[in-house]
Amino acid sequence: QLQASGGGLVQTGGSLTLSCAASGRTFRNYAMGWFRRGPGKEREFVAAISWSGGTTNYADSVKGRFTIFRDNAKLTVSLRMNSLKPEDTAVYYCAADRNPSGSNRNYGVYEYWGQGTEVTVSS
Repeated sequence: QLQASGGGLVQTGGSLTLSCAASGRTFRNYAMGWFRRGPGKEREFVAAISWSGGTTNYADSVKGRFTIFRDNAKLTVSLRMNSLKPEDTAVYYCAADRNPSGSNRNYGVYEYWGQGTEVTVSS
């Protein structure tokens, strides 16, 4: 029901845009988030957006470099990643949260998950 795409290999300082397409459910009313799991690391919060798109929430490590946005007409949520660093290398997952506020950073409360898309940033 959530399909993530857009990952790839990019050099340090480069950009990528990840996309997550939703289907089969009224995700318009859900907050959406992006999480990542780097090599040998725990899954961590990256960014979240409220159901309306009016509220966004970022991890300190990506603030100012990443932008989350959504298109409720197309049922997509995207993550624009600029100024990528090797430490951004990870599998990125999109997820849906029944709480529409976009304030949750805890992956445990997200109800639906995409399959992940891999981002590799070379130094």
